[in-house]
Amino acid sequence: MIPVIQREVVDTKKWISQEEFLDAIAVTNSLPGPLATNAATYVGYKLAGPLGSFAAVFATALPSFLIILVIVIFFSTIKDSIIVQNIFNGIRPAVSALIFFAVINLTKFLGFNKINILIALGSFIAISILNIHPFITILISGAIGFFFSRRGRIK
Repeated sequence: MIPVIQREVVDTKKWISQEEFLDAIAVTNSLPGPLATNAATYVGYKLAGPLGSFAAVFATALPSFLIILVIVIFFSTIKDSIIVQNIFNGIRPAVSALIFFAVINLTKFLGFNKINILIALGSFIAISILNIHPFITILISGAIGFFFSRRGRIK
C-alpha cells in the first residue's frame, strides 16, 4: 500500500512533497501498527488535523477489515483446498516484490553516501544476524544519523 499512498498523495494529488512523505515513512515506521495505516494517519493529520487523521485511518483500515471478515467466515470451508493454497503460494512473492519496489522507489530520494549505506547495512546485520530488536536498531540508527548530520556529513 505504500506505493499506492505515495502515488496518490505525492504524485497525483500533490498534498505533500516527496521529502515529507519520506519523513512520514521514517516516523511511522517506528510506531506500532501497520505502516500503511500509520502513514495514512500522518498524511490525514497533516491535511485536516485530527478529523483528517480519523478519516484516513478509517478509509485505510475498512477495506482490509471487510476482506478479512469475509475470509474468516469462509476460511474453515476452503482452507484445505489446493486452489486456495496455490493462490497463497502465488501471493507471497508478489508481496515481496511490492515491498522491494517500495524500497527501491523511496531510496531514489534519500541521497546515498557512505554513512547512509553503513547505517543501512549495520541495521540489517543488527536485526537479521545479531537478532537485535528493531526498535533498538531504529534508536541507534537515529542517534548515529543525528550525530553525523550535526557534523555536516549527512544532508
